[in-house]
Amino acid sequence: MSFFLEEEVEVDFTFDYKQIAEKVVNYCIEREKFPYEAEVNLTLTDNEGIHIINKEYREIDRPTDVLSFPMLSYDAPGDFSFLMEENEDDFNPDTGEAMLGDIIISVDKVKEQAREYGHSELREFAFLITHSMLHLFGYDHMEPEEAEVMERRQREILEELQITR
Repeated sequence: MSFFLEEEVEVDFTFDYKQIAEKVVNYCIEREKFPYEAEVNLTLTDNEGIHIINKEYREIDRPTDVLSFPMLSYDAPGDFSFLMEENEDDFNPDTGEAMLGDIIISVDKVKEQAREYGHSELREFAFLITHSMLHLFGYDHMEPEEAEVMERRQREILEELQITR
């Protein structure tokens, strides 16, 4: 797996966020039984940075906690049967890895939401990565049934990683 982390802002978490991010990404890939080597990009920014991206790509004029930009188009969440190595658009030509997509997280929102929800910044950070990884695997939460499935998977992953509230 190739995991790329870009820091647009100074990150002052009290935990090893690089190690946690890679651990959560790897675990999600393994747990979903993704059949190929994968590439994931994570960018850490602030409220101002994510606000600009949210406005540009989603036409929502405010900061958010996390944005997910999946590179693959799924027929059903977690169904990777459409992927074939012959489909060159889905794979990095240099590494041969499937390009899952990009995750952008506001460090400001991690801190704000950890305080608001009464849990650690580590838990909030891991939750946002888990949430976003599920989006990169085609899961969504727009409909109640979809939200129920996605929320259950998020809980299970964080419990299995022993990253709890």
